[in-house]
Amino acid sequence: MKHVTLTFDNGPDAEVTPLVLDILARRGIKTTFFVVGNRLAANRAPAERAHAEGHWIGNHTWSHSIPFRDRDDMDFVAAEIDRTQEEIGALSHPDRLFRPYGGKGRLDGALNAGAAQHLSQRRYTCVLWNAVPGDFDNHDGWVETALPQVATIDWPLVVLHDVHARAMQHLDRFLGKLQDRGTVFEQAFPPTCIAMNRGRETDLLECGIVAN
Repeated sequence: MKHVTLTFDNGPDAEVTPLVLDILARRGIKTTFFVVGNRLAANRAPAERAHAEGHWIGNHTWSHSIPFRDRDDMDFVAAEIDRTQEEIGALSHPDRLFRPYGGKGRLDGALNAGAAQHLSQRRYTCVLWNAVPGDFDNHDGWVETALPQVATIDWPLVVLHDVHARAMQHLDRFLGKLQDRGTVFEQAFPPTCIAMNRGRETDLLECGIVAN
């Protein structure tokens, strides 16, 4: 039986996130929304709805502007993480979920040493990914990329984005194809995508994710 974890980045969006939530509700699927702080500040209602419906809310930086590999200014790093967590507030998962901005799905250097130390000291859980079908680039064709990706990974953690209305018009078709194959959607994350668990670093941080 195939297990798949679905996550959404870069929202919330006032129009697209509710569309995604409607589809997930019809399919009986629970996920995690990794929100961008400045978007949450402007559009809190969709995140509140997601939380109320049993989805998890995680931190995906404040501005989603510069991967930490490209900027090691600790004032910037700390603000990107902590300002968003403060904005999330009561919507936060107990494990203080954080996902770095990799840039087009890149894992290499998604964190720098300062960011990793900051997350560890504040007991964050750092969640990565292993399937990025590129819905942000190919709004109409990402499902045809996602299906073979999912098929080749033991436990895929798929990253989609609840900010592109055209791309999310294909979400129900994607979920339906997987459910027709007997796929079980898990809200939990595969261990192979956890770089830090409540501040405790895992072996993933030794595999190029932290930039020198």
